Amino acid sequence: MPFQTILTELVKRVPGATGAILADWEGEAVSQYCPAGDEYDLKVLGAHKGIILNRMRELHGALGAGELLETVVTAADQHILVGAVGPEYVLVMTVERAALVGLALFHFRSCIKPLEKEIY
Repeated sequence: MPFQTILTELVKRVPGATGAILADWEGEAVSQYCPAGDEYDLKVLGAHKGIILNRMRELHGALGAGELLETVVTAADQHILVGAVGPEYVLVMTVERAALVGLALFHFRSCIKPLEKEIY
């Protein structure tokens, strides 16, 4: 299943989702789906949140706290879900502030294996 299809289905399955992006370890967009927002903003967000996730993963590893797989950043107007897709890629999804984060995480997590299968 192509990256674009996986990201499109993810955003469509989550009420309140506004976009999703798959980025590589350098922060470059591999694929994205952003039906109502600014694609450039999503690319910048994906790159920066990927850097943050990688730094947090390094810290967790150095502290022996176990492997960090994902994190949720809550801002004034949205939640940003950030998760590792293998060791070199990151999935970022944005959802409205009023969205159900647990439901978003459920669908977000269900996309990791299909994305890894496409990459590796």
